[in-house]
Parts: sequence; structure tokens; C-alpha cells
Amino acid sequence: MYAALWRILPGPWWVRLLILLVLLAAVLYALTFWVFPWVSPLISPGDVSIEPAPTAT
Repeated sequence: MYAALWRILPGPWWVRLLILLVLLAAVLYALTFWVFPWVSPLISPGDVSIEPAPTAT
């Protein structure tokens, strides 16, 4: 998949790299400001129910 993406991008390798970095930044921005806030009410990381390990006597 990554090789196919690399082949369809125009320009020399440095332009392709710049385009991929911009796309990566856009995806991270969208995840940070839209997806994660939307999902956070569905996940409650504060409800942890791990009990301590029993101690050997």
C-alpha cells in the first residue's frame, strides 16, 4: 500500500516526502481535534478495576 501511494504521488522524492509529511500532519490534526474528543466520552480510562496481586506469605 505504501509503495502504491509513493508511486502515485507526483514529483521527485523530496516533493513526495513533503506531500506525505503534510498529509501525516493533517491526519494527526484531525485525530487530535475531531476524532479523539468525539470518542473520549465513550471511553472511560478512570474506571480501572485492577486488583493488587496477592502477597506471598
